[in-house]
Amino acid sequence: MKRISFFLFPLLLLSLFVFSCDNLQSELTQPGEKNNTLSKSVTGANDGCVTIQSGTLLASDGSVIKTGYDKWGYNYQAHLFNGKYCDAYRNAAWCQDYKDDNLQMKWNDAWLSNKDCDGDGKLDRHFGYISYRGSGAWLTNHMSGTYTLDGKKCQWTYFVKIVAVPLDANNVGGVWYNSNGTEIGPVIWGEFAIIQEVSNDPCAGIHGKQYVSPDHPGLGGW
Repeated sequence: MKRISFFLFPLLLLSLFVFSCDNLQSELTQPGEKNNTLSKSVTGANDGCVTIQSGTLLASDGSVIKTGYDKWGYNYQAHLFNGKYCDAYRNAAWCQDYKDDNLQMKWNDAWLSNKDCDGDGKLDRHFGYISYRGSGAWLTNHMSGTYTLDGKKCQWTYFVKIVAVPLDANNVGGVWYNSNGTEIGPVIWGEFAIIQEVSNDPCAGIHGKQYVSPDHPGLGGW
């Protein structure tokens, strides 16, 4: 099994963003959007939202979403994924080098809801907002695994938290800043920022927090 290099995590995380998305980038507005909320005439009221318990909502692969964990490790009702790395991609061919690595994900309602309020038959994303920006969406990923180096078994862990940036955030040289000029974190996926990274790999001499956002200094761990 190959070791996941610390420097590969942003690339791997980029693919995690589409774990159940369908052409998500086409839904995102461009920076500078003045009004990121949808009018009531578009969204309607929250009453009458369809839940997972109805048995009518579909995942991105067309399967019916059920409560509890599915065979891949997704629990959409609880906003959780718990499984192997490749399970997050339905055992796709490209990720087989990492098939034995563990992955846990948590997200909030703005990232991916557990109900359908806009009537498209799928779980809502950033409901009430044109894009993720300004929605308050967040996602955490916790990865772990082992590899062998010079005959020694090495264990590593990696944790990251990612948030949608506010409407008034500014991208300066690949880093998001809030309206007061405080650094939010490195840009990832366009409208998102990394606000915490924690990596432990004793064999590589990596220990503890690698990044904490100055805009979110009080963050805890997983």
